[in-house]
Amino acid sequence: MVSGPSLTPRLLREAQRAEAAASDAGLSFFEVVFEMLDAADVNAVAAYGGFPTRYPSWRFGMEYERLAKGHQWGLSKIYELVVNHDPTIAYLVRSNSLMEQKLVMAHVFGHADFFRNNAWFAPTERSMLERFEEHARRIQEYVGRYGQDRVERFIDVALSLEPLMDPHGPQRRFRAAESRARRGGAPPGTTQVERSRASLRLVMGDEPPAPDPGQRQLPTFDLLGFVAEHAHLEDWERDVLGIVAAEAEYFIPQRLTKIINEGWASFWHSRLLTGGLLEPSELIEFADCHSSATQAAPGQLNPYKLGIELFRHAERQGLDLFRLRAVHNDVSFVDEVIDEAFIERSALFVSEQGRGGEGARIGSRDHHRVKQELLRSLAWAGQPRIELVEVAGGGRRDLVLQHHHDGRDLKLDEAAAVLKTIEGLWRAPVQLLTSEGDQARRLTANGGEVEVREAEAPPSALPSRAG
Repeated sequence: MVSGPSLTPRLLREAQRAEAAASDAGLSFFEVVFEMLDAADVNAVAAYGGFPTRYPSWRFGMEYERLAKGHQWGLSKIYELVVNHDPTIAYLVRSNSLMEQKLVMAHVFGHADFFRNNAWFAPTERSMLERFEEHARRIQEYVGRYGQDRVERFIDVALSLEPLMDPHGPQRRFRAAESRARRGGAPPGTTQVERSRASLRLVMGDEPPAPDPGQRQLPTFDLLGFVAEHAHLEDWERDVLGIVAAEAEYFIPQRLTKIINEGWASFWHSRLLTGGLLEPSELIEFADCHSSATQAAPGQLNPYKLGIELFRHAERQGLDLFRLRAVHNDVSFVDEVIDEAFIERSALFVSEQGRGGEGARIGSRDHHRVKQELLRSLAWAGQPRIELVEVAGGGRRDLVLQHHHDGRDLKLDEAAAVLKTIEGLWRAPVQLLTSEGDQARRLTANGGEVEVREAEAPPSALPSRAG
């Protein structure tokens, strides 16, 4: 069912036509609610991640300024914004042409189907609008008690640690809970979402139940959660860390599925519009709009372009597109679908920095290397893989972190700033083991200063948990 209290009668009819065409094609989704906003208002909503009732932060204001300036200078344009929710919420831009609105609505139904049926979104809470409102209310209470400046400074600290979470943690806990439910005699799933989860188990296999998330064990990739549980914090500070972690966890599936999600929505807006939703007079405008959204600048990766071409390639190979949509994130999707023929057809290559200030240049077109470099750039949601391996003894409670080096060095100045932030929260020294080229390094934050030394052994020699 589709609704749009702020839509004109004509646009509501077009939304209903798009919904019927999407359903006939096999897409399934929660109710979709369309809201019409001016471009500035859509930018404001986008700055808050789609939830304008979130707690206030200067970071959201900076994001709004970035979006507004990009729109003003013609560098970027938001056509729509879709929120993973039940019902799915979609914001349309009032200034779009009729054809653009039709394209956007078809695109929205692709996203809505992906949100509902992709297994990586299965752990997410579908009523986060209420959760975000509750979080904002609690933070406003803390502002009233402890002051705006103090609370905002602590929120900045918490937000800076968002990357230090396990992007696969929600999926691990969800699958472990499902495994326990099956062992307890729960009936087999019959809904599309449950079938996609079953397909995911076939791809990934079962695993032992995860430890109780309230009792995190070492080693762990969830440094933010560990610090929130075990650091010497005031109750309100611990609550703020929990709020930041919960909201960041909600957005994790979107970080893991940018290519496949946008590719699926683009594949279906193209298929549905050219399959009957367009008027003949709209074909040229559609081609211009679609090509501008899916064009790729030299040396840059456009998730819309890569995603739609991967689905088209998969269709030519005879693969089950709905299975691909149900079970994969970006890494596993690229791993299954990309082959030598796709790389040659798409003219993909690995770039490298030239010598003597020459700038970037083509380093290799070898399909094995191209695929591996792409997979490496997508792994771990694009973030460095940092694991908390030990809380050292001796009474100091030092945290020992390990960077799982994949060939790309950390920026040591940025790593040092993060270590100082962690030390301030933990109130004890924090060590990070990494590599710079072939040399192992140990960074130690202590007393607000960071010391960098050569490490006694390479980080690969340290104990590690797979994942």
